[in-house]
Amino acid sequence: MTPNPYFFILIFCAVALVFPTMPLALAWLWRRFFQPPKPGAEKNATYECGVESLGEAQVQFRSQYYLYCIIFLIFDVEAVFLVPFAVAFTGLPVGAFIAILVFLLLLIEGLIWAWSKGCLDWAR
Repeated sequence: MTPNPYFFILIFCAVALVFPTMPLALAWLWRRFFQPPKPGAEKNATYECGVESLGEAQVQFRSQYYLYCIIFLIFDVEAVFLVPFAVAFTGLPVGAFIAILVFLLLLIEGLIWAWSKGCLDWAR
């Protein structure tokens, strides 16, 4: 006996509906039976990792820190591109060597530019 070809689509749709709604239903049931009936001071308290927060939630950072992060990411990704080249250095043609030299010269130029603009100066 051959099953109806739409039977598997029906099973797929049923699983697609039950799979996301089951955790929601379980969470609703958990909340219904285990949640305290009225919010109190303990329930409405703001805390993080079990420690009550002190002071304001917003902290101002200098934009210079974001520039450090961007420069770090640039030179971190640069290392990802240099590792395969270093591993296969002896088997690469001259064109690959020239390409990696251009890449390194551009990185050195970026480092010199960041240094000349004072981006790497921590004292500011």
